[in-house]
Amino acid sequence: MPTICRFHGIVITMYYDDHGHPHFHARHAGGAAKVRIDQIEVIQSSLGVRQLRLVVAWAELHRKELLENWRRARAGETLLDIDPLQ
Repeated sequence: MPTICRFHGIVITMYYDDHGHPHFHARHAGGAAKVRIDQIEVIQSSLGVRQLRLVVAWAELHRKELLENWRRARAGETLLDIDPLQ
């Protein structure tokens, strides 16, 4: 599970063998979320409200890079780091 970004204690990862809609995973202090990329939709989450808002805001800013990483993961290519939320 390659880490593609870290910000505010949140770790963003994407799996090479994941399937379904394009998505990524976010983890923070015992909570986690799965977020769909093409529509920026929270699929499931146990993150706190603040952390989830940060993750969604970050995803909206980096949708193109996330979709490119999803494509790269499906092709077995190295994933690219994405800039953190400032």
